[in-house]
Amino acid sequence: MEILGLDVGGSGIKGAIVDTEQGELITDRFRIDTPKPATPKSVAETVKEIVEHFKWKEFVGCSFPAVIINGKSMTAGNISDKWIGTQADELFSKHCDGLKFYLGNDADLAGVAEVEFGAAKGLMDKVLMITIGTGLGTGLFYNGELIPNMELGHILYKNGDPIERYAADSARKREDLSMKEWAKRFDYYLHHLVRVMAPDYFILGGGISKKFDKFKDHLTVDIPIKVAESRNHAGIIGAALYAKRMHEAGK
Repeated sequence: MEILGLDVGGSGIKGAIVDTEQGELITDRFRIDTPKPATPKSVAETVKEIVEHFKWKEFVGCSFPAVIINGKSMTAGNISDKWIGTQADELFSKHCDGLKFYLGNDADLAGVAEVEFGAAKGLMDKVLMITIGTGLGTGLFYNGELIPNMELGHILYKNGDPIERYAADSARKREDLSMKEWAKRFDYYLHHLVRVMAPDYFILGGGISKKFDKFKDHLTVDIPIKVAESRNHAGIIGAALYAKRMHEAGK
């Protein structure tokens, strides 16, 4: 089945048509910068532009940077606080001529792609997916089953700010850190996750995962670390897979 998958991020909104049987993009990825401020109206208009780019007329899967419960955004990660309490699936549907939207947390759905087709396929016990970008998204899986909406990038750092402001890739860019300097921060975060979550595996995704060889030697946790095989496409692929599952379940 071919399904349009969208990935709403703090810096860009991306989409592509996905072959959900193979877990592969069958079109080029189309990206538009996330509007500033990323209000419900401005993001919905950008989503409409992407849907129209693909001339898409069926249901849509969407990875979204928030806790999502029954299509409603309960939080807002690196987007406008106006999203809190917004029924996001209905908003996108209204802007896109009534198309059905299936939304899930962005890191959760990136993890869905990796469990189904990628680095986490066949892994048992506790697997923690981390997407490293504007923020730090986390998706938790136990024996292949998703435990949704684990926002572990919002654990508070020593100064009281969410730890993603200290250890996300955006912090590396904002503070002009060397790869070693940033990796030490990220390693601190991983050690904290080991202490509070005791995962059996880490899967790293997001744009900087492509540079894993440049920072892996600075990570000191005694937990196997794998790089997401779908890299920065995981959110798109996972969104399409999630939409397929929900549609087949009659949701």
